[in-house]
Amino acid sequence: MYKGIHHVSLVAKDIDSMRHFYSEVLGFKENHDRPDFPFPGLWYDVGNTQIHIIVHAGKTDRETREIDSRDGHVAIRVENMEELIRRLDQYQIVYANKPDNQTEWHQLFVNDPNGNIIEFNCDRN
Repeated sequence: MYKGIHHVSLVAKDIDSMRHFYSEVLGFKENHDRPDFPFPGLWYDVGNTQIHIIVHAGKTDRETREIDSRDGHVAIRVENMEELIRRLDQYQIVYANKPDNQTEWHQLFVNDPNGNIIEFNCDRN
């Protein structure tokens, strides 16, 4: 009945910092087929899924910048964790690296500029 997740929406207040983070830091490909909605936003293709960044005044930012893996988050599967870590280090992005955890995969957690938590994970080598 279900085919998978089509997209995940993340709320933003500063579209420029979000574009820099998702396009430059993470290297996601922006999808320019976004309809002309009456509010700013960005669409990114991530494998067969999309991340939609939506500007929604008054609805952004968590109360903390703590990287809490139990808080609501989006999880993205990566092929090469070392490459992601090099990229994050290059941009001096703070992250919580959890190569040895209770799951069967290597996990890494990061905040985007609006405090949304993103988990990246891959099979352990």
